[in-house]
Amino acid sequence: MKVKNKANKKSWFKKIFIKICRLLDYEIIDQSNFYLPITNQYINEDLSKPGKKSLTIPMGKVEITRPVKSLTIIMRTCASVNMLTQSKKRLFDKEKSEYTIRSLNSLIKSINYSKELFNNINLELIVVDHNSDKKVTDKIKSIISENFFKSSFIALNVDDFKNDINPINEKKEKVIFNQMSNMANIHQSLILAKKSQDLVYFVEDDYIHSIEALKEMILTYEKLSSMLKTEIVLCPTDYPYLYTEIGSTEVLLGDKRHWRSIKETLCTFLMSKEMVIKYWDQLTKMCKFEHYPFEKPLHNIYEKEYCFSPIPSLAIHLTNINSVFGLSPNVDWKKNWDESEL
Repeated sequence: MKVKNKANKKSWFKKIFIKICRLLDYEIIDQSNFYLPITNQYINEDLSKPGKKSLTIPMGKVEITRPVKSLTIIMRTCASVNMLTQSKKRLFDKEKSEYTIRSLNSLIKSINYSKELFNNINLELIVVDHNSDKKVTDKIKSIISENFFKSSFIALNVDDFKNDINPINEKKEKVIFNQMSNMANIHQSLILAKKSQDLVYFVEDDYIHSIEALKEMILTYEKLSSMLKTEIVLCPTDYPYLYTEIGSTEVLLGDKRHWRSIKETLCTFLMSKEMVIKYWDQLTKMCKFEHYPFEKPLHNIYEKEYCFSPIPSLAIHLTNINSVFGLSPNVDWKKNWDESEL
């Protein structure tokens, strides 16, 4: 009987203690079973609250001062061109349309995996296509129309932007038409980004995303921009070419992954509307003049602003297997490819 009273007193004290911790906004952990009584969760669950707090064990809590209001995904597609600047075949040796459809499907899967996240974050997916076969565009339209979020399809008219493009590039060579269409597509995407509400994810049609990619990117954007008190840029891919030289970098902890600062990306990246407007002239330089490297205007922005990429990668760029601009290290490429099948 005495033992029972002692147990009751212990239980009563524990309840009071938990209430006090809750009032003081403290978190406690039961080390015997990894249970967090304040939030009624276990540490292997999603502990972060979008727009409110980021919680990482044992690093503690980061108050979110820069919540994400909306995400606009702008996907640039062109299933008629296998490789923009080379003739080599891609990993898995498929038709370009297969990469386009799988890239889109991997994005849809990542969105659906994070569906609860988008209850409070407006989401829109826009596909800007140039010259893909009607069978492909019909499939794209079908895929994006059967979902809970707003979506649209735009057929790019290169002639609308042709006069803005310098026909001679930085190498004093003539700009090929495929590159012109790529520059026009980027220009169209930037114009759409100006009409967005908050974050914009510019993505090409040969990136296969892991299922947790978008959730990690949004929660990490909130956390790191709140910590650094500034807008940032996120690249979803851990590019192998960034490891070809020894250089300094900063490593920060995102939601579930480490993220390292980088000074270069290709043309798939996440940026805020605020930053698009701030660097409009720099961004549109890519649409008007072919630099070497092509992304040089982006790299100039990263000299002034933080840009981070994840370790390990959240998306793989499906180029030729020997390309240093493609396959991220320490990722199961075949698994990601198989899971992206429609």
